[in-house]
Amino acid sequence: MTRDLTHGGAIDQMRMAYPNAPEPWIDLSTGINPWPYPRTDLSPASLAHLPTTAMYEACREAMASALGVAPGMLLLSPGSELLIRLLPDIIHPRRIAILSPTYGDHAMAWERVGAEIIHTPDPLSYSDRVDAIVLCHPNNPDGRLFDLDSLEATRQKLAASGGWLIIDEAYADLVPTQSLASKGGADGLIILRSFGKFFGLAGVRLGAILAPAPIRKAMRKRLGVWPVSGSALEIGARAYADADWQVRTRKRLHAAATELDVALKAAGLSLTGGTDLFRLVETEDAHAVFHRLATTGVYVRRFEGSSTHLRIGLPATSEAQARLLNALTL
Repeated sequence: MTRDLTHGGAIDQMRMAYPNAPEPWIDLSTGINPWPYPRTDLSPASLAHLPTTAMYEACREAMASALGVAPGMLLLSPGSELLIRLLPDIIHPRRIAILSPTYGDHAMAWERVGAEIIHTPDPLSYSDRVDAIVLCHPNNPDGRLFDLDSLEATRQKLAASGGWLIIDEAYADLVPTQSLASKGGADGLIILRSFGKFFGLAGVRLGAILAPAPIRKAMRKRLGVWPVSGSALEIGARAYADADWQVRTRKRLHAAATELDVALKAAGLSLTGGTDLFRLVETEDAHAVFHRLATTGVYVRRFEGSSTHLRIGLPATSEAQARLLNALTL
């Protein structure tokens, strides 16, 4: 499988696969804010010294305040992807219902340990038949949201039998009112958070897990003494404390996504979902459209399991959006 089918973001591989495509490439294959948090200047200490406890606590407290949860419920990590990989070494559900379609690495992590996986569009209905339910909220790639009361009822039912509701909230900064983070630490609930998507700084590698104390303790042992870099801690503390930037950015992303909708509809694509960082579209031959766009230096997200869907991120400029529209209407 090529890397673009796995995650997107493989711009180096795309350049090799399409050497005649015009530069600069427009990478719309990832759901990452194209207007990143700007205050990324670093103190010399963040690079020259090992991360201190004070730096860790400052970042954790800022994140906890932004999420509306006690800092003690949070364990910081170098992104959420590693947490997805490590969870099967800490909890051991035998039968898992996973929302489908969704981010594929969740299923890959549980398949590695031999868990029985049920792929379903209605995972909550399995709460009395499985040991764990896994979903992204908002979902990737269709942006689906669940009723919060239903999620809480499912959490309680699973917890009563020793089970787990695992929620990947990688895109929840877009819609904070739809997050269950305020219940972080509750029995049967594991929440994964990601910094890079909403703040547009995926290379910083910062995330967190909200979970009961035994899960946090076991995860801490696996992450080691200095799990997050000093630069990530410094930038994270600053960004999570900047509430004004977060409010402005949500408005900006919503306006840009609405403008992208107009362009996609004008190109004859059918909108089937998404978030304010990406749109999911349906077209008759998605892989052919992907190839046509790639020849013009426009990189979108295609899916191995679907020949009719593409995910398209937000163009950073009006020029980039014009190139996308021109490529779609060739």
